[in-house]
Amino acid sequence: MSGFYEVIPAKMPVNYNVTVPGSKSITNRALLLAQLAHGKSVLKNVLFSDDSRGFMQCLKDLGADIAINEAAKTVEITGLAMKAQALVNVRSAGTAARFITAMLAALEGEYIIEASEQMKKRPMRPLFDTLVNLGAKVTYLETEGFLPVKLYGAKLAGGEVSLEARQSSQFLSAILMTGVLHENNLRITPLGAETSKSYIDITIKMMESFGVCAKRENGVYLVKAGQKYKAANYEIEPDISAACYFYAAALLTGGKAQVNGVRFNSMQGDIKFLEILKDMGGKITETPEGVLLEGSDSFNGIDVDMNNCSDQTMTLAAIAPFAKTPTTIRNIAHIKHQESNRVNAILTELAKMGVKCEEIQDGIKIYPSDVKPALVETYDDHRMAMAFALTGLRTPGIRIANPQCCGKTFENYFEVFASYITRDV
Repeated sequence: MSGFYEVIPAKMPVNYNVTVPGSKSITNRALLLAQLAHGKSVLKNVLFSDDSRGFMQCLKDLGADIAINEAAKTVEITGLAMKAQALVNVRSAGTAARFITAMLAALEGEYIIEASEQMKKRPMRPLFDTLVNLGAKVTYLETEGFLPVKLYGAKLAGGEVSLEARQSSQFLSAILMTGVLHENNLRITPLGAETSKSYIDITIKMMESFGVCAKRENGVYLVKAGQKYKAANYEIEPDISAACYFYAAALLTGGKAQVNGVRFNSMQGDIKFLEILKDMGGKITETPEGVLLEGSDSFNGIDVDMNNCSDQTMTLAAIAPFAKTPTTIRNIAHIKHQESNRVNAILTELAKMGVKCEEIQDGIKIYPSDVKPALVETYDDHRMAMAFALTGLRTPGIRIANPQCCGKTFENYFEVFASYITRDV
């Protein structure tokens, strides 16, 4: 693929019936939990992307007993085998960076953790500070508070610890999942307003699937000592985040989108985005094959808190200029610290397309606008690339820079995206 992807406008309502990859969030949690489990785990419908391959390579570099079959989308891991010294590179994967760091801190060994230039800019200090308070030692190799680091793991005692949780829920998930490695009960008190609690819910549910209980009482999380992860046969849900682009395309064009395997009872927080699309005018039905969304001739804007499905902020922003009324997206300040400063990226690229928009205290407001052709910069952020391709379904001349960045989660996204846009409904 060239340096940009030019979106072909939809000549008629889209008609998607697609299968999306497995969830990145669930895949990377399952990889960690299987590595910490006693026995052999079999993971099915595994996502294979830059992030997950990076996570798997880290496990290999640590000496894990791991068998990978990309064609079958399976991974087998016999847990617990790990080296006492290793160098790992988490690439651009926030989950790998946070989860593997927390695991290695609780092992007796010395580890160097490298990362991509993008990941080196993403916050890590809240996790490092918490691990140091628990007994690990961190030496910064470039910039204090960021990767890369040399990590001296130790048999962590557990006890009571506070954790700054406003920038990323991954810090808390990392400590929760590795809490069983501590000698005593671990109590974690999040400081500040927690972000993306739906991801914490995923973490706790998946821990239970591998035999460990974590509880939340009065705002404090508890992982009791003495528990052990047990190997499991675990099937990974379809990636709801990826599915949402196709659902949004249906609302935007008055078409249809069915994503195979998607269920209303998905544990992924982005399933809430379907309710947002419904409130904007979409019709949603669960079929035996998966959830179906049908659009109509037009749709309304919305005023919505997206803290628990914030990965879809870009998706909503990309279609909001075509709504009949303004759209206000609230409680998303934390997305400034993700793969890109997503608030700034959204405002910059919408303005480039002639869209009236503004930053509010904790979010963004977007007004109905006549969208102009533009080259959309993606900031090496896969969600910017995938979401703003939607805008091009209604406006000719929308080009997406660096489309290859979608390899982080959905390698053939643009191929799938383009293959359905001119089919009859």
